[in-house]
Amino acid sequence: MEQPPSESSDSVLVARVLGGARVCSKLRLRCVGVWLALLAATVAANSAQGRDAFDEVVRSGRLTYGSDMEGGGPFAYLDPDDPGRLVGFEVELMDALADRLGAEAELAQGQWDQLLNVLSAGNVDTVVNGYELTPARVRGHRATRPYYLFQLQVMVRKGSSIRSWDDLRQPKPGGGRWRVGVLGGSSAERFAEEEHDGTVEIRAYTGATDAMIQVLSGQLDATLQDLPAARFYQPQFPELENVGPPEGLGYYVIYVRKDEDRLAEALDRGIAGLIEDGTLERIYRKYDIWTDAQERLAGLDAEALAAEIAGLSRESERGWRLVWKYRDHLLRAAGTTVFLSVVSMPIAILVGLVLAIGRLYGPAVVRVPFTMYVELIRGTPLMLQLFVLFYLANLPPYVAGILGLAINYSAYEAEIYRAGLQAIPGGQMEAALALGMPRWMALRRVVVPQAVRIVIPPVTNDFIALFKDSSVCSVITIIELSKQYQILANSTGGVLEFAFVCALLYLAMSLPLSWLSRWSEQRLRGGDTSRATKRGAPE
Repeated sequence: MEQPPSESSDSVLVARVLGGARVCSKLRLRCVGVWLALLAATVAANSAQGRDAFDEVVRSGRLTYGSDMEGGGPFAYLDPDDPGRLVGFEVELMDALADRLGAEAELAQGQWDQLLNVLSAGNVDTVVNGYELTPARVRGHRATRPYYLFQLQVMVRKGSSIRSWDDLRQPKPGGGRWRVGVLGGSSAERFAEEEHDGTVEIRAYTGATDAMIQVLSGQLDATLQDLPAARFYQPQFPELENVGPPEGLGYYVIYVRKDEDRLAEALDRGIAGLIEDGTLERIYRKYDIWTDAQERLAGLDAEALAAEIAGLSRESERGWRLVWKYRDHLLRAAGTTVFLSVVSMPIAILVGLVLAIGRLYGPAVVRVPFTMYVELIRGTPLMLQLFVLFYLANLPPYVAGILGLAINYSAYEAEIYRAGLQAIPGGQMEAALALGMPRWMALRRVVVPQAVRIVIPPVTNDFIALFKDSSVCSVITIIELSKQYQILANSTGGVLEFAFVCALLYLAMSLPLSWLSRWSEQRLRGGDTSRATKRGAPE
C-alpha cells in the first residue's frame, strides 16, 4: 500500500496546531448550530419531498455523496504525491458503485457529525464516511447492506505495559484511571464506555490523529481507533504501535434518505456485485484494511439484515423520554460550561485591567510588549490558542481550556478597560497627585474605580459571549454543553429534542447576565431618579 510520507511527531504536532486556523470557523459555528438545528431539521423534512434520488442520478449522470476529508485516510484524502487528486478506499468504492449506475461519483465536503442533516436536507444523494449502523441513524434514514465489517484497535506508545484492551480493564498501577482517547460520537467511544469496570477515563477528540498525538505526548495512555484508521496512521506515528487483537465488530453502511428505496436497492446490488467479482477485496487490500472479518460480507443475509435494521429502529426511544433519560449528561455538561466561564472570566478581567493600565500609564518597556500581546491575541483564533496550550504546551484539558479562554478574552477586556480609563477626565489624576498621592495609589483609589463603573455593561456582555465561546473547548476533549448536544444528537437521533433543551439551558445561563447588564446600564443612566423624586428632590 502507498502511504503518505511519514512525519516526525514534532512536525505532526505543529501541523495539527496550524491546522486549527483552517477549521476554526467551522467549529466555532457549533454553538450556533444548536440554535439552528430546530429550523434545519424542520426544513429538511420538506426540502427533499417529491424528489426521487435514483431518477435524478440516472438523469444527471452524477452520484453525490457526503464525506468529511478532515477525517483523512484511508477513507477520503488528497493524494500526497498529487494534491489535486482525491484518493481513499471509500472514494474508490463510490467510483465503482457510481460506474454501475452509469454515473460519476462526486464528493461533497461536510462536517462529519452533520452529514446526515445535509443528506436529509437533500443536498447530497448519499452519505459514506465510516458511518456505523446504529439504531438512532436507521430511525431517520435508510441504510444499505454493509460494505465493510470494522473492528477497533488499541494503539499505545512503544514500550507501554498495555498489550491489549484487557489490560485497561485492570486497575492502573499507582492509582488513578487509564486515560484513553477516542473519536467523539464513534463506536469506539461507545465501546470504551461499556467495556471497562471504572478503570478508564475516556477523552473524546474531533479527529483520529488528535488522540494519537496525545498518546505521544503522554497525556493519554492509549487510544482506541477504528481498525482502518489505526492501520493507516501507524506508519506516520512510528513511536506508536497497535497492540492486542481487534475488539468488537460493527458495520459500515451507506445512508440514503428514508424513502429512497430504489437508490438503496441499486446500491445494495452494486455492493453485492463488487463483493462477488473481487473488486471490494482488491480495493481493501490496496489500502491494507482487508481483514478476515470481510469474508463474512458475502454471506450476509440481506432479508435478515433488513429485519435487524427495522428492529433497531423500533427500539429507539424518542421525545421527552429520551431527554429525561440523558438529563444527567446535559446538566453535567451545562455545569462544565458554567465552570469554564466563571473561572476564566475573572482571570481575563484582571489581566485585561493590568494590560490597560500598563499601556496607558506604564513606561515604553511595558507599553510595547503589552500592545504586542493584545494585537497577537486579538489577531489569532481562540481554537488555535487552545491547540497551542493543549498540544504544544501539553497542559491538562481543563487547565488549557480555562487559560485559553482567559487569555483570549483578556485582550478584549484590555481594550474595554483602556476605553474606560481614557473616559476619566485627566484632572482626576492631576488632583490626586496634587494631594500627594503616589501615581499607583491615585490609579487604585481614584481612576480605576470610576473606570470599572463605566465598563460594567460591556464586560457583562463579554461574559455572556464567553458562555457560547466555551463550546470551542470541545476541540481539546472538554465535553461542555454544545459538545454534549452533538454527541447525544448523533448517538440517539434526538436532534430536535436535545437542540431545544440545550437552547433553554443556554438561555438560563445567559439571561441573568443580560438582566444584570441592563440593570447596570440603567444605574449608569441615573436609574434611581424616581427614588430621588419621591423624597422631594428636583427632577
